[in-house]
Amino acid sequence: MILLRRLLGDVLRRQRQRQGRTLREVSSSARVSLGYLSEVERGQKEASSELLSAICDALDVRMSELMREVSDELALAELAQSAAATPSETVPTPVRRPMLGSVSVTGVPPERVTIKAPAEAVDVVAA
Repeated sequence: MILLRRLLGDVLRRQRQRQGRTLREVSSSARVSLGYLSEVERGQKEASSELLSAICDALDVRMSELMREVSDELALAELAQSAAATPSETVPTPVRRPMLGSVSVTGVPPERVTIKAPAEAVDVVAA
């Protein structure tokens, strides 16, 4: 089962780590306890929209950018899950390139890949 809170937490953690910031710095800036922010990043707690807004402000990231990245991760997770449900087909291997922030999928016939997102947000590379 795909849990949105885990995907969201992973994206928040990557955003924070890209900036070289600690949990303590972001929690202080967002005015949320360090423990709670840690639980959100680990996907153990659901973050409210108010909390997400505060964290995004602390990270100087637009919420729409955060949600776009979460949406991309969700699309890949769903693709992997559906491919795993049909074992006769090749399971996709998502590859994240952190420096570019792009994701590519290999091992899936091109006619099976459908990702709906703005062109600037998703790079689909045929293998």
